[in-house]
Amino acid sequence: MRVRAIRGATQLDEDDRDHMLERVAEMVTDVLEANELEVDDFISIIFTATSDLVSEFPAYAARLLGFHDVPLICARELEIEGSMPRVVRMLAHVETHLSRAEVTHVYLHGAAHLRRDLNRVLEVPDAAAPADPA
Repeated sequence: MRVRAIRGATQLDEDDRDHMLERVAEMVTDVLEANELEVDDFISIIFTATSDLVSEFPAYAARLLGFHDVPLICARELEIEGSMPRVVRMLAHVETHLSRAEVTHVYLHGAAHLRRDLNRVLEVPDAAAPADPA
C-alpha cells in the first residue's frame, strides 16, 4: 500500500445548506468510486471553501457518508481577485494500491475548468443551458 493525495473540487450554484451537502457528498463519492476506495482507506481530508460559502461545514457531508473516525478539517480558501466563486475543494490522503499516475482527481460542475493539467481527472461540467426557443 502507498499513501497518495487526491484532489477534488466542486462549484455550488448558491450558498444553501442542502445544496452544499449534496455537492460535497457527490465530490467525495466520486473520489471513492473513481479510485476504488473505501472509507477505511482514508487517512484524512482537508476541505477548503471560498469566503462566499457559509451555510455549512463541507466536512459535515463526509460525516454523513460514514467518515466518522477519519480526521477532517475545514479551512477558508485564499481570496484571490478573479478566482472562481462558491467552490469547495478537498485534499484527501489515502492508502491505495494505485500509483500516482493512476490516481483520478475529481472536478465537478464549474470547477471542472480548474485543473486541466492533471493526468487523470474525472470532470463533470454543469449541463449546458437549454437554448431559448424564441
